Amino acid sequence: MVKALSVARAGGPLEAVRIPRREPGPADIVVDVAYAGVCHSDVHLARNDWGYSTYPMVLGHEVTGVVSAVGAEVTAHAVGDRVAAGMLLASCGTCPSCRAGREQYCTGGGGAPADAGGFSERIVIGQDFALSLPAGLDLAAAAPLMCAGVTMFSALREWGAGPGVRVAIAGLGGLGHLGVRLAAAMGARVSVLSRSPAREQDARRFGATGFHLLADAPANEFDLIISTVSAVTDLAPMLALLDVDGTLVMAGAPVTPLSVPVGPLITGRRRLAGTSIGSLREAREMLDFCAAHTITAEVEIIEADQMGTAFARLDAADTRYRLVLDTATL
Repeated sequence: MVKALSVARAGGPLEAVRIPRREPGPADIVVDVAYAGVCHSDVHLARNDWGYSTYPMVLGHEVTGVVSAVGAEVTAHAVGDRVAAGMLLASCGTCPSCRAGREQYCTGGGGAPADAGGFSERIVIGQDFALSLPAGLDLAAAAPLMCAGVTMFSALREWGAGPGVRVAIAGLGGLGHLGVRLAAAMGARVSVLSRSPAREQDARRFGATGFHLLADAPANEFDLIISTVSAVTDLAPMLALLDVDGTLVMAGAPVTPLSVPVGPLITGRRRLAGTSIGSLREAREMLDFCAAHTITAEVEIIEADQMGTAFARLDAADTRYRLVLDTATL
């Protein structure tokens, strides 16, 4: 049995519990969790905002830790290795998405069980779903890379961020601050779109060369906007900021339906897209990229007894910039 934090019902509190972990198979590893990032997706899942949560649920999908046991057929990791794991803890391996190396879009029902998350002392996962953590990355500051980091990295790569490309990141929270750091390291011209002027100093510290309040941002200015904002319903203001052939990518996940005017899409051949976490290949590339460019999340390490207020702090945008649970305090 291992200590964990669990949600028993939709909207219920995080509660300290003891849960069993499955016996590791020959291709599995056991990871003693060191740190687990607290993501806004955890809030949505705890409340069943998206309609598919099952309970009891152990959340936490930004995990770093140390391998404590390996199965007989494991070749990728050894006891004592530092590893990282994200939301992608399993996939079917046979559906078209998995065969194409897009495991994050698996349609074969190969997902992990609801109690498999990292708000716990220990997890058991297949060796392919744990990634070696480069030596230069701190365990705590690297944990958020496994959701926030790879989500932004995947979107920036997919839509061609690089030298000369005008990229705007909407929202400067857990996702957004990593998006700015990554886009700047890729050589893009990075701006931040915010509702608060108080974020400007941090935006520029993270690598942005432009900062605009959303209501005052210049029209037709950007090639790519990645929105990390959950509290948005009307996309018209952001669509107006795109140049011809520009793309607005939704990385944040509003609960309420969005209002999308067709006019800006037609008149500027603009595109509206969504993105999820990255594939295993992208996650490996992201970790190597972050190690090469000294990129990690800016984190506040919290103890288990502070998790009761963590979700409310995320709702209030009262974090700078990612809360990370020290699982030694469970």
